[in-house]
Amino acid sequence: MCHRVRRFEDGGVTETIAGLPMSPPEFLAVLGAVALVVARWLPPAARPRVAIAAGAVWVLSVIVLGVVGIRWQLLPVLAGGAVALPFALSPLLRTLRRRPGRRAWRARWWLALPGSVACLGLVAAGPVAAWAFPVPVFPEPSGSFAVGTRVMQWTDPNRPETFTAAPDDRRTVVVQLWYPAQKSPAGAQRARYLGRTGQEARTVSDALARAVGLPGFLVDGVPQARTHAVFNAPVAGGGERFPVVLFSPGAGGVRTQNTAWAEELASHGYAVAALDHPYDSAAVVLDDGRTIRAVTASTGDRDADEELAAGWTAVRAADLGFVLTQLEGLDRGAIAAPPVGRDPSTGRDPLAGRLDTGRAVATGHSMGGAAALQAARQDPRFAAVIDLDGYPHGPASPALHQPVLALTQAITPSTDPRYLPRLTEALASDTATSYRLTVPGAAHLTFMDGPLYLPPVPSIVGSLGRTGSPRVVAATTLAFLDATLRHTPGDLADALSAYGSLSVHHPDAPR
Repeated sequence: MCHRVRRFEDGGVTETIAGLPMSPPEFLAVLGAVALVVARWLPPAARPRVAIAAGAVWVLSVIVLGVVGIRWQLLPVLAGGAVALPFALSPLLRTLRRRPGRRAWRARWWLALPGSVACLGLVAAGPVAAWAFPVPVFPEPSGSFAVGTRVMQWTDPNRPETFTAAPDDRRTVVVQLWYPAQKSPAGAQRARYLGRTGQEARTVSDALARAVGLPGFLVDGVPQARTHAVFNAPVAGGGERFPVVLFSPGAGGVRTQNTAWAEELASHGYAVAALDHPYDSAAVVLDDGRTIRAVTASTGDRDADEELAAGWTAVRAADLGFVLTQLEGLDRGAIAAPPVGRDPSTGRDPLAGRLDTGRAVATGHSMGGAAALQAARQDPRFAAVIDLDGYPHGPASPALHQPVLALTQAITPSTDPRYLPRLTEALASDTATSYRLTVPGAAHLTFMDGPLYLPPVPSIVGSLGRTGSPRVVAATTLAFLDATLRHTPGDLADALSAYGSLSVHHPDAPR
C-alpha cells in the first residue's frame, strides 16, 4: 500500500495543533473514533445522539483527510473507527426497523468488551505514532530580525570533481543562506524544510531515510514541514553588516539539517551559509533538476575508514573555503544577482555590502565539524571554529590559530576511545583560547534537527527534549559567536558552564 498522498500544504488545514502532533482533521478523526467506541457503553437514551454525532464527525474528517492527504500514522485510527462505526450505528438502525412491542437486541457486555478494547487500541496507536514521527514544528526564532533564505549553486572552475571520472567535471556545491530580513506581510509563504519544492523535499527525505535504513513513509511528515524563513525576503534595513557562519553537515547529511539553529542565528544578526556536498550529502538536487546521491560509504575496517574519512573531510574543507570566496564576491557585488530579489534600481544583489566576510566562522556537525577544523587550519580568513560533536579526521597539523568551541555529546563507554584524546590534542595545540563543552543528556543527533522529528529515544536524540535540544545548541553557539566576533562583555566560560562540563584550553597553558 502506498502511504503517500498529495497534500494541499499551503492551507492551514494541515497545520498541526499547538501542543499536539496532529492537524485539526486528524484530531477530529481520533475524537470521532473514540466517541464511536464509547457510544456502545452509554445509557440507551444518550446512545443514539452520540453515535450519530460521532459518526458524522469521523466520516467528515476522513473525507477531508482523503482530500488533503492521509499520513500513515492515521491508518490505525481509520481502521479502529471503521470497525466501531457499524457497531455504534447498528442498534440505532435496528431500533428504526423494530416492530412495536419487540425488545431490541444488544450484544452481551462480555462479548462487546474485547472488541471495544481492540478498537481503542487501534485508535490510540495513531496519536502515539504521530508523536513518535511528527511533522516537525520549528521553534520560533528569538532574535529581533525576521529570517529570509535563498539557495545558490556555484561551480569552482579551478577544482576537478574527484568523485567522478569525467575530466571536464568541476566541483559544484549548493548553498542555502539564512539572513536577517525585513518582516514579511502576514500570510507570506514560509519556506519548506528539506527543499525549495515539494518534490525536492520528498527526494531528500527519502534519501535520508534510506541512508539510515528506515522505510521512507515513516518520516513522510518531514518534507511537509514549513520553517520560519521566507524565500527571498527583503534584507533587513539599516545597513548593518552581518558576520558569516559557514556550515558543513554530517556524513550523508544535507544543508538543511540544522535549520532551527540557522534560523535562530539569523534572527540575531548572523548570515548562515549551509552547504550540500555532492556525492557525500544524501541527495543534492541541482538547478537543472539532476539529483546527485551519496556514494561515500564506510568499509567496516577502522583504519581504512579513517583514511577515507580524511579524504572526504579534505574535500569538504575545500568546499568551505570556496564558498567563503563566493560570499566575498557576493558582498562586493562581483557575482550576478538572481532575478528574484534583485534591486531594480541598481541591479545589484540585495546582500551586496551586507555580508561581513571579515568575520567568518567555519562550523559543522560530525564530519562537518572535522571539515570546519581543517578549513580553519588551511584558511586564515576563518576567524573562529565551531565543531558540533565532530571527530577530528585528517592531519592534526598545522596548529589552529582561531578560537574554537567544541560541543560534544555525553561521553559513555560506547564512545570511540580515540575521540576525546584526538579532540583534546587539536584544542591544546591551538594558539587561541578554545573551549570544549560536554552537554549532559546530549546524543550525537542532539546537535541537528533530528530531535524535532525522530522518536524521543535518548540513545538516538538525547534526553534534552524536542525544544530543549535546539535551545541548548543555539544558546551556546550564540554566546561563543557574540563573544568572539562582537566582543560582547561578560565571561564566556561562565556562560558556557551553565550548559555542561567545560574545559578551557588557554594558549599560554603548559603543554
